[in-house]
Amino acid sequence: MREFNTTAVCIPAKHYMVDLTERVKEIKKLVDAGKYFTINRARQYGKTTTLTALAGALDQEYAVISTSFEGIGNAGFADEPSFVREFCRLLRREFRRKQDIPAEIKVEIDNLFAGSESKTKLGDLFDVLLEWCDASEKEVVLIIDEVDSATNNQVFLDFLAQLRDNYINRDAKGIKTFQSVILAGVTDVKHLKSKIRDDAQAKENSPWNIATDFSIDMSFSKDGIRGMLDDYEADHHTGMNTEQIAEIIHDYTNGYPFLVSRICQLIDMEVSKMMSISEAWTRNGIDEAVKLILAENNTLFQSLTKNLNNYPELKASIRSILMEGARITWNAQQDAVVQMQMYGLIRNDHNMVRISNRIFETMLYNLFLSDEELKSNVFSKEGQLAKNQFVEDGKLNMRLILERFIDTYTEVCGPLVDKFKEKDGREQFLLYLKPIINGTGNYYIEAQTRDQTRTDVIVDYLGKQYIIELKIWRGERYNAEGEAQILEYLEYWKLETGYMLSFNFNRKKEQGVKRVEIGDKVLYEGTV
Repeated sequence: MREFNTTAVCIPAKHYMVDLTERVKEIKKLVDAGKYFTINRARQYGKTTTLTALAGALDQEYAVISTSFEGIGNAGFADEPSFVREFCRLLRREFRRKQDIPAEIKVEIDNLFAGSESKTKLGDLFDVLLEWCDASEKEVVLIIDEVDSATNNQVFLDFLAQLRDNYINRDAKGIKTFQSVILAGVTDVKHLKSKIRDDAQAKENSPWNIATDFSIDMSFSKDGIRGMLDDYEADHHTGMNTEQIAEIIHDYTNGYPFLVSRICQLIDMEVSKMMSISEAWTRNGIDEAVKLILAENNTLFQSLTKNLNNYPELKASIRSILMEGARITWNAQQDAVVQMQMYGLIRNDHNMVRISNRIFETMLYNLFLSDEELKSNVFSKEGQLAKNQFVEDGKLNMRLILERFIDTYTEVCGPLVDKFKEKDGREQFLLYLKPIINGTGNYYIEAQTRDQTRTDVIVDYLGKQYIIELKIWRGERYNAEGEAQILEYLEYWKLETGYMLSFNFNRKKEQGVKRVEIGDKVLYEGTV
């Protein structure tokens, strides 16, 4: 029986997978056109699985050399002789699976591998590789995964320079070389050079500037997720609505491959132990799986938080987007933007910077809020102390939460003052709310409304949704617009009740929570 997989490469015979056929066809077009390119995507974005499928699709038409720099340790990049020997060791592994390698090429690679380390140069290696391309009955394609292993190594730049020289000679002089070269990793090769050399010329002249842009979408679409779920449903007969479940999973993940597979994996292996298999494959089960993901210290989250800690300015930018509603224009020449995208934290949404998906947003909110909790934040303490008062028959009493938060805010902070910023109220409310729902519910911020004027917090608690709009009071007209917006959300979520929390500077304001009926909907509007 197949299973969901979130480690290493996915194998169709062993794992439930999104169909990669169309993606592979699009990549093959680049190979057929003789392009050299880099597939640089964030960690656990399906690069290795895609390369494995691509190599299989190319194998009938091309002689494919598919290897990974993960098999080369740091010592292998120390100098040219060490690198040549290690690269030949990787090539010798190809001998075991490929029968179409010319015999004389095998001998020459064996000789390089066993030769004098002090005398072997990159040029010797490329002489053999060119001979291989010349002797092969098929055009040769070189695929190298995990090129990040070469970061900060000059010998790798020299390796790229040799590939570039041969590429130019292929087109200018008709010298036979690789039909296509594909490098895969997180870091863009053009970004590597700036880490190795500090002089301006090296930063401007990349040895990989002959590579074509790779713009193929590697995220999972709703239809792709549905196809994977259809395969699972055919085996397990859960009764799930695969189209609906695929849409909910995509809403949480924006198609990030690891997160999609991890949600499915946790539903299959863990959530199904908490409830029936049919209930597990509903929105309630997905919410449970998301809660489990946010509670774990998986390798993806470790990578994201490590990169944030390594780049304080990047972390500050992310925090300002989330906590202050900052709007950052997309700029492909801005180093912080490039880095955030490279690590998978952000995406380009109509030329504005957006956090990649809801799960990353909540993970980052939790991270930033935890920083405040460690400072013994009073709102977090009060929420923790009062949490048992707010749950009745498995449902949150959100009206009471608003009332107690307003009381706490007034007691701790006193009257609102001009220096107040909406981020202050947003952060303090989330600090109060988080311990109340922690371990049982999830929350996320609706990105469409997260700005300097208003924010919608959506809470999932035991299968029920609660929508709370946070905003600064800017008059009756603005308040009416906010009411209209939240009514639209209530319609979308098929809810009858919504909540608003306004931070009001008017001296004659009426503080507290009041019940407002608008048509067939009920709003509880709280005012600080």
